[in-house]
Amino acid sequence: MLRLRAICPFSWRVFQFRPFSFEPLLNQMNKCTDEEQIFDLIEKNKDILSEKQVACALSMLWQFQKQKSSLLKNVECIRDHPQFLTLHNLTTTKMEFMNDSTLVNVLYIIQQFDINVLSKFSSCLADQHLCFSPLMGKIADIVNRNLETIQDLRCLSVLMVSISSLISQRFQEQLVNKTEQLFDTIDSSQVNIARRIVQFLRNIKYSYYPLLERCNKVFLSNVNHLDLDSISKILSLYHSLQFHSFEFILMTKKRLTEMIPLFDYPASFVKLFVTLGPVAGPEEEKQLKSTILLMSEELTSQQALAVMGAMEEMESRNSRLIKKIASILHKHLDNYKPVELLRITQASIFLHFQSKELFVKLRELLLSYLKVSVIPSEISLLICALSMLPSPHLDEARISQIEAVLPQCDLNDLNSFATSVLRCIQYDHMYRNNIPGKQLKLLQKLDHYGRQRLQKCSSLNLLWEEVKSLKGDWFADSLLEETVVTLQRLMDEINYINVAGIASFISRTNYLSTSLLDGIASVVLQQIEKIHPFAILAIILPFSALNYDPPQRDEFFGTCLQCLNSYLSILDPLMLVFLGYSLATREYFSEDLLKAIFNIRFLAKLDSQLELLCSSLNMKVQFRLMELNRAVCLECPEYQIPWFHDRFCQQQYKKDFGSMNGAQQQIYKMLAEVLGGINFVKASVLTPYYYTIDFECILDKRKKPLPYGSHNTTLGKLPKIHSELNTQIAGSRLPPGAEKIALEFLDSRAFCRNIPHLKGKSAMKKRHLEILGYRVIQIPHFEWNSMALSTKNARMDYLRERIFGEGKSSS
Repeated sequence: MLRLRAICPFSWRVFQFRPFSFEPLLNQMNKCTDEEQIFDLIEKNKDILSEKQVACALSMLWQFQKQKSSLLKNVECIRDHPQFLTLHNLTTTKMEFMNDSTLVNVLYIIQQFDINVLSKFSSCLADQHLCFSPLMGKIADIVNRNLETIQDLRCLSVLMVSISSLISQRFQEQLVNKTEQLFDTIDSSQVNIARRIVQFLRNIKYSYYPLLERCNKVFLSNVNHLDLDSISKILSLYHSLQFHSFEFILMTKKRLTEMIPLFDYPASFVKLFVTLGPVAGPEEEKQLKSTILLMSEELTSQQALAVMGAMEEMESRNSRLIKKIASILHKHLDNYKPVELLRITQASIFLHFQSKELFVKLRELLLSYLKVSVIPSEISLLICALSMLPSPHLDEARISQIEAVLPQCDLNDLNSFATSVLRCIQYDHMYRNNIPGKQLKLLQKLDHYGRQRLQKCSSLNLLWEEVKSLKGDWFADSLLEETVVTLQRLMDEINYINVAGIASFISRTNYLSTSLLDGIASVVLQQIEKIHPFAILAIILPFSALNYDPPQRDEFFGTCLQCLNSYLSILDPLMLVFLGYSLATREYFSEDLLKAIFNIRFLAKLDSQLELLCSSLNMKVQFRLMELNRAVCLECPEYQIPWFHDRFCQQQYKKDFGSMNGAQQQIYKMLAEVLGGINFVKASVLTPYYYTIDFECILDKRKKPLPYGSHNTTLGKLPKIHSELNTQIAGSRLPPGAEKIALEFLDSRAFCRNIPHLKGKSAMKKRHLEILGYRVIQIPHFEWNSMALSTKNARMDYLRERIFGEGKSSS
């Protein structure tokens, strides 16, 4: 028990004097008939009690309590007895002499009187990185057996964090339920309790929205009292759980900005830079960067690494600061662990920092770590870092090392290896004009082990842990279909806890599995009362993106919206915009949702949130709002929501449209021949409400093409759009009986990955163009590039049939 000297912050006392025999005292304790006799012995012998006698006294006290009819009342009396405090102090003093079994039994008994002791001890173990020790396991067992009697959420929250690495999913759920029951017993100022609850959820990887929401309210009510360290920890936990609170970020941004002049030491300022930087406005960002530049010479290796990571998240392009931080990283490169070397490599590439010396040193260190590494996950990240450096190459030794660990790899490791190998193959093909056969054989082995792992998987939760972050060409091309088959096989395990995650994964893959989507819809309808409103967007996404309605379409979407109604005023603006757009693609318009979005107060709130987002996400949100505004104006004019995106669209479409691709050039030339000349077809037409269509032509009532005015379009180059355009660009009057035809070439992005099923965005565009008066002809890439249309004459006939055939839209 010498380790307890480091674990427990107590003053250890080693007694020089002990009685010649402690058996008589043990016998006396065993003969006691009530608590007072035990306490009398403790008072008389407190200076000479041994660890065995202390344990015996506690055991006897607990035996007496279990015999009482009113246990709780008697426990309180014992706890308040002055000699119990003496016994408590003796216990902490004698801990170093107790073996593990005795120690846990003693702690078990003491926690019956005061759970605070157990929580403190578990915290001590956790501080010493003993979360997986047998002692912690026994503490977890004590908590499990006594969970119903625990009423102190402060102590329970400490225990939850300490034992979180050892407990089963069932026990996790019991702790979450107990926490919900006790949450109202704490004061709204108890920030530390709320933070520990969020930390527990992060540790068990469970984004349980009801608890997160309640904890967030505690943080919001105390935001003016939170220091930098607390804000940093909370935001980090939120990021891990993918929990977004716009209100908390906005309020903490204001508080952090006020702290900028207060910190002049690197340690504190680096934490401020990392926390505030990703959400800072232009002025605050300028202050942060100028100050960190002045402090740069004093930064430690870890501080420089943290700054580099923050700059990557900020999408910084400050070349002077990037160069300075990179030089510090280079100086300390020998001190970094493999995972840190990967982070440095990724950040350097993302920030466009080019340094031959840094890259040479990185390669040397990565290879040196590889020579001694035997852990699959570590080998995969080292290979990943090497493949990102200039001139990536895998020699035979590295290929053999990868092959040796493949049987131990999970899907994440396999995906990382495959992505790295593909980078090397691409470089060899482009610059060495050859592809080594061993790399291709390695890819085949990766495919084999990936499929094997999926086929052996018997738990949806374990599968989800491995696939939820998978992305890249190898996974999509080699394992996606097998992954969907596995999900279908384990579909009965989809429930209210994992349904949002599974739905989100499907929407990212672009793979339409109607049985999976029907299963998701069924779970939602059966378990909607257990699904939090924050999860609804993720659930709706695959139905929107893949253009699919479940059998109970109206009931499904209605149930989802009913779940949301009471939250419309508190959901983040960003989430509401994406939700409204997703429903619009399925032709589902909720008047309550639209009223919540299209009002001055909401739009002002959205503008505030846009300032906190990176440029790419900012633009995506603005486009989704525009597309939702357009959909409502075209499909629900009765709501009288005005079109207010003219200026935004004009700014976007002032830019050059770029060049036609090969297929579009072919179609343009052939359309001119089919219609009778270049002046009978327009390329890149901007419609009312700013849709762009590839080609437009007009037929009169006798199906004869009508000519446009003069054209100055160069083959392969699309015409520029003029700034004075408005929503009536393509809305000029037509002769009686004439019709406008919109021709769209649809590449693979317009269809689901596995079948030629039109995706939601393209289907909505077709619907809107028809509302605008067009007959829409969609030319799928798989038809245009098929063997049936392999000759010019066949393609010309195809176009004639589509244009001069029936007058209705076709797809």
